[in-house]
Amino acid sequence: MQTVTQAAVHTTHTVPLVEASQPGRLVSLDVFRGITVMAMILVNNPGDWGHIYAPLEHAHWHGCTPTDLIFPFFLFIVGVSLVYALDGARQQPATHGRTMLRILRRASVLYGLGLFSALFPAFDFSTVRIPGVLARIAVVFLVCGVVFLKTNWRQQAGLLAFILVLYNVLLQVVPVPGYGPANLEATTNLGAWLDRTVLGENHLWKQSRTWDPEGILGTLPAVGTGLLGMLTARWLRQRTVEPATKVAWLFVAGGAAVLLGLIWNGWFPINKSLWTSSYVLYAGGLAAAALAALYWLCDVQGLRGWIKAPLVYGVNAITVFFLSSLIPRVLNMIKVGGADGQPQGLRDWLYHTFFVPYFSPINASLAGAIVCVLIWLGVLWVMYKKQIIIKV
Repeated sequence: MQTVTQAAVHTTHTVPLVEASQPGRLVSLDVFRGITVMAMILVNNPGDWGHIYAPLEHAHWHGCTPTDLIFPFFLFIVGVSLVYALDGARQQPATHGRTMLRILRRASVLYGLGLFSALFPAFDFSTVRIPGVLARIAVVFLVCGVVFLKTNWRQQAGLLAFILVLYNVLLQVVPVPGYGPANLEATTNLGAWLDRTVLGENHLWKQSRTWDPEGILGTLPAVGTGLLGMLTARWLRQRTVEPATKVAWLFVAGGAAVLLGLIWNGWFPINKSLWTSSYVLYAGGLAAAALAALYWLCDVQGLRGWIKAPLVYGVNAITVFFLSSLIPRVLNMIKVGGADGQPQGLRDWLYHTFFVPYFSPINASLAGAIVCVLIWLGVLWVMYKKQIIIKV
């Protein structure tokens, strides 16, 4: 990663309103990214994994909780961001080669950060998890970046439809070698078989070792989520359409995607771990509606008095996500004496000293997660004030 200081960080809230049909950074996009990452930190850092409120947990298998919307929202944002970042380069075919090298470099850095996080602190390559959240973000960023440079919006929409139909066919028609007919079970679906065959059980999600929620095949429809974000951004950048019309039609399109996802759910269930086609449409439709609302509030109406907290998260999103996965492990490497005299990690000691005695188990767990979000908010606020953005 590289640390940069930009006047843009300071002027985000003082420049004239950024209309989405004009070149420039969408304030609503940074706010949406920040809200999404704040939610990601909240659900990834409970005080106690054994005590979590239901909305802050993933669905057991089929179905969708609020927590299941966080990752697709982020990938949708990746797609939107690519359009704003690469639209100028797209219009200059002579520079496409250099641009694709930059895309590849950034994707490689993202994947490298994910691999480092999976290895830390043991650095045991024989059991390291190869897929992961940052790995999936890297692949979606790479594929969508190249697709955006080389295709028009109609081709992108066609590719999205092709991916969703193809994935449905692969999971529900193609037999699974060694297991028989196609199925959607966790350990015997085609994606799980492919992960075990290509990567090996030692390199999959450690909670299962027989399947991975960010596996190889499921990354295909995840690219579809990025494409939905790209198509949304292309619409928002239309110079000849009034903002109110943009918002209205984006709500219509988002609602239609949600409805189609719910209909498709009847035979290809909404499932985050499988990243089913119905899930792509359902979560993508909600993401489009959320961005439309934020765009209207922040960029069109200029109602920005409430946005500071998500904004400071949004401009350093990858930084806080990466560090928030490492710091708890670093803290637990520091051993202190517990109440029973046995040494325990500093993070666990802090939780059992300052939260457990004063709350019910489930509220102590939630309070620990909220405090984690607030601590990172303080760190990011200082970075924001000093105009520090760590770019990947």
